[in-house]
Amino acid sequence: FDTSPQTVRLYLLYNHWFMQTLVYVFIIVNLALALFEDPAVVPLPIWATSTTEIICLSAFTVRMIHYAKIIPKDKFWKDPKNICIIVVLSFIDLTIYGALKSTGYFAIRWSRVLRPLLLVNVTEGRQLRRAFRSIRNALPQIAYVFLLFMFSVLVFSLVALKLFGKRGLLTIDGSPYFTDYVDIVFDLYVLVTTANSPDVMMPAYNYSDSFTIFFILYIVINIYTFMSFFLAVVYSNYKKHLKEEVRQLVKARRFKMCRAFSLLQEARGEGGEPVVTQAKWNHLVKLVKPNISIAHRELLWSVLDDQNKGHIGKFAFVQLADLLSIQVITVKSHVLMPFNMFVHVLPIWSSVCWIVCFRMFVHVYDLIILVNAVFIGLDEENPVVSNAEWGDLVLYAGGYTGRQILDIVFILRVLRLIRLVDTIKRFRAIINTLIKIGPTILTFGQLIVVVYYIFAMVGMELFKGKVQFFEPNSTSPDQEYCGNPLLKGTTFAKLNYCKNNFNNVVSSFIVLLELTVVNQWHDILYKYRSKSVTHISARIFFILFHIVVVIIIINIFVAFILEAFLVEYTVDKSDLQTSLEKKIEELELNVQQDGVDTGLVDAMESNDNELGPSEAAKQKPSLMFKIASRRSRTVDGLLQRMFETEIHPEDFEEEEPENINFSNPVFDSV
Repeated sequence: FDTSPQTVRLYLLYNHWFMQTLVYVFIIVNLALALFEDPAVVPLPIWATSTTEIICLSAFTVRMIHYAKIIPKDKFWKDPKNICIIVVLSFIDLTIYGALKSTGYFAIRWSRVLRPLLLVNVTEGRQLRRAFRSIRNALPQIAYVFLLFMFSVLVFSLVALKLFGKRGLLTIDGSPYFTDYVDIVFDLYVLVTTANSPDVMMPAYNYSDSFTIFFILYIVINIYTFMSFFLAVVYSNYKKHLKEEVRQLVKARRFKMCRAFSLLQEARGEGGEPVVTQAKWNHLVKLVKPNISIAHRELLWSVLDDQNKGHIGKFAFVQLADLLSIQVITVKSHVLMPFNMFVHVLPIWSSVCWIVCFRMFVHVYDLIILVNAVFIGLDEENPVVSNAEWGDLVLYAGGYTGRQILDIVFILRVLRLIRLVDTIKRFRAIINTLIKIGPTILTFGQLIVVVYYIFAMVGMELFKGKVQFFEPNSTSPDQEYCGNPLLKGTTFAKLNYCKNNFNNVVSSFIVLLELTVVNQWHDILYKYRSKSVTHISARIFFILFHIVVVIIIINIFVAFILEAFLVEYTVDKSDLQTSLEKKIEELELNVQQDGVDTGLVDAMESNDNELGPSEAAKQKPSLMFKIASRRSRTVDGLLQRMFETEIHPEDFEEEEPENINFSNPVFDSV
């Protein structure tokens, strides 16, 4: 973009944390309007929701105008064009809807399905856009497997029709068994999810044992083979396209760092290699990371300028972004003094600390936790168990009385089991890995929210009011059939599934969650696929949701977890991080790393132990450093670690890479 002072100020304002937070606030408010619009959880007048939506859309418009002032016009219409389209369509729909409602005509808010797409297309949503691109790129190969899978289902359905259709078999509710081809296709599709197993097989099985061969072949081919193919194809294609995304990401970052180097460089002598001096480097880091200390900044420079030349070349300069992404903790040694004085004043405290740090004390403590967990799960009415629980409570909270306090403490005590699990090395490695990849999973959480919101909006327009929920103390006779006589005697009504409806956005999300789990989802679908309640074509909505969420998104999520877990569980530290640790040790500024990033509890205990009394602490420097964690702090960082062995750091790009997107200058990422 233009590097004039005015444009730079606009750029910094655009990427200010407050402006970014404000964008997400307006997005959340815009999405939350579904709670107050018809069908509403808390009904509000149309003018109130419309005014709020106009304010949100106006904020997005101002944001786009601000964006247009920064980015070149030839790059503006890439991702932002979608936001402009969404805003324009929303204004049009809002105007038409308001006009029709004011005149008493029926109207539908069709633009509500576009609201979650704002979350995808804002400049801050590049991770979410990457996930959508991965799905889009993997769709062709998934489509081939899905078509072959559906061909298998259709063939088996035809065989089932000829095999069972004319035998007069009946289901458990007395309806004809496998006599309608469309119903057979649907039932066998549900069988792939195992939701209706073994119910769908029982009439044929009761008639003849030999008919089980048909279902065994179907299960082996379509459940265990094709579903595995789906995961394999998704994993393979997702990884392939994701690697290309990461390559473009690193390529774009290197290009920007090379441009920064060209602006800051100066030649060393006649015909000398262009370099960046320490003074300019310090000024740059102050602007990018104003919160790090001078000592920390000097440490980073010593890593890049390992030969103490006072300047660095392009190769070292480009590593600045990676170096800043490594989280380094600064420990001040003088904080030890108050604790040492406290120990000298109270000598008994030194003995207590020695006992607590003794290994046998740790084992006894773990044993108490294990025994306590056993008693928590036993019958509280038993006097022996009750007294044991009170005795255990005294060890932790002596002096407290009251059954209510005891119940609260028992709930909290269950969390102490984490301490026990954390003492086992293999368990600790798995738990730490899950914690490390946790933040990266949030991207797929946003993806699920986007898809859920779209299907919820469509479902509310199609199925609202078809089912009514009655409170348990209701005396209404309609409670027996969920407020719809057409559901009388159905499995849906007998199972009291009345609350599984699309009467508001909250219940819609819960229904979609139940469909994602797929257990008993056919009972929910029965109500909506019934010809008498809605229309037989309504099943297309639910099958489409299953395909999009369960077959595609969940499999991509599993593929990402597999790759991320393998990376976090097996990949060692990066070369740059290793160099930083060596430099800290070389300068004798390292804090003892024992226990750091090795456990949930040990990591916290190590920080406490560093504050303990030690004669050597008196001779330590005033500032010391340690690497906080080996985990990737962002999705970008984790993705780069996945494919860093296939990305060569010497491959500097002098030309601008294709499809480079305008993104925020977040040096904490990669």
